[in-house]
Parts: sequence; C-alpha cells; structure tokens
Amino acid sequence: MDGSVTRRTGLTALAASLASACSPLSMFATLTPKDAALAPASGVAFGPHPRQRLDVYAPRKGDGPAPTALFFYGGSWDSGRRQDYGWVGRALAAQGFLTLVPDYRIFPEARYPTFIDDGALAVKWAIAQAAGLGGDPSRLVLIGHSAGAYNASMLALDDRYLRAVDVDPGVIRAFAGLSGPYDFLPLDGPITRRTFADSPDLPATQPGAYARPGAPAAFLATGDADTTVYPRNTRKLAAALRAAGARVEERHYAGLDHSDTVLALSRPLRGKAPVLTDMVTFLRASLT
Repeated sequence: MDGSVTRRTGLTALAASLASACSPLSMFATLTPKDAALAPASGVAFGPHPRQRLDVYAPRKGDGPAPTALFFYGGSWDSGRRQDYGWVGRALAAQGFLTLVPDYRIFPEARYPTFIDDGALAVKWAIAQAAGLGGDPSRLVLIGHSAGAYNASMLALDDRYLRAVDVDPGVIRAFAGLSGPYDFLPLDGPITRRTFADSPDLPATQPGAYARPGAPAAFLATGDADTTVYPRNTRKLAAALRAAGARVEERHYAGLDHSDTVLALSRPLRGKAPVLTDMVTFLRASLT
C-alpha cells in the first residue's frame, strides 16, 4: 500500500472516530489535504456577539463576480466552530463560490430560534459585503449539514427571519441540506427537547410547514446508513416541497452515514460518493 493510500485510510478512520464521538474535527481540519483557494478574511464580525463571526474563502481566479454560498455546520445546536470547517469553505471556493462559514450561538446559551436569527444576520452581512470580496450577492445559496442543514432550510423557507433583518427572502436562490433534521415532532429525544421545547408553536419549528410554490430550489441529500438523523427526514421535506410545486433534487447515497455526507466534500474522501459534484451541479443550474 503506497503512502497516499495509507494517509487517506488514516484520515478516514480519524474522521469517522471524531465524528462518531461528536468530538471536534480540529485534527481532521488540520491534517486533511485542502483545495486551493484564497482566504481573504477570518473572524469577521457580522453581529456584536462573540459567536457572530465568519470566515471567508474565495476562488483563486474567475471570470467575474462569483456566486455566493453560506455554509452552516452541524453539531446538535450545542457545538461546532467555523475554524474546523475551513476545508469545506475551500472545497466550495475551488468550485467557484465565494464561501462564508459563520459561527452561530449554541446551547445552553441559545435555543430555538436564536441560531436561525444569527444565520439571518450572516445572510445580511453577505448581501452587503459579497461584492467587495469578489462575490455576487444576487446569486446567493445556503448550504448546511445536520443541524446546519436545518438552519439553512428554515432561512430559505420561513421568510420571517430574513424579513426581521430587512432582507428580501427572495435573495435566496437555492439551498442544499445534507443529512438534515427536518421532521422531529414529537420532541422525543434529549437534543430536540432541550433546543425546541420552549417554543410556543412546535409545528412552526418544522421546515416542511413552509413548503410553497416558488420556494428556493432544494438539494436534499442523506446517507442510507444514517442512524443519527434518519433518512425519512430528507424524504419528508422533499415530498412536502415537491407537493407544493417547488424544485427539489433528492439524493440517497448508499453506505453513507451521518457524518459521511459532509466528509465526502473533503479532498481525500470524495471517492466515497459524488456529493460535492451533485450538489454543485444542482446549485449552479439553480443560478442560471
């Protein structure tokens, strides 16, 4: 076995062990080979709170303003930090997207809907600042994994959050959700109970409640081996959007578990499934 294969195998094992243990992906973020991209800004404030900070990744070259993407990471709404997802930002930037990776407030300090409010502020910042970073704020997409996929879906579908920060919800052209929890009523698990139980209107916490004609195009993907957020979440949101007349592409990747759908965006693990290619192809088509 040559050295490159050995390294890929080691990274796969490391990523799987970290993700399965819900540990920070700092080691993976440090060790994994990264795509070539620019990193013109880091730790930029989009609000006054210490968790309202974002990092920026940009294509190394392009023929004009790049479409703009915000990537929201997961972590059960109680963990995660943007620094551990620079490899995602670089992967998307290498595909031609000006990419922003924001932090957001998490439990126990924050509960629903604070993390969505923070996402709305990050979108507002992107609209105001993307052009100065080489991006096109009129071609804006949202991407998320796990809890971040929930955040992205709510920002794309429930227009209250963007309107609250004086942003036209129509600015979101498409969104991509990887292994997202979209259908979790009744609240029968400790994560959703602690995060959402204080809501006076639990049905309003579900993204499918906002399926409508004219909703942003949706790329919804999951792994059929996911036992953390079951694939039925993807199926149900896709069905609701499809029934409402919205454009949806639904993907179920054989053998992928919960963390695999985001890890497949990394350079050494793309051979597991064409998640990056499928997602980027869909998003580009949605921007034409």
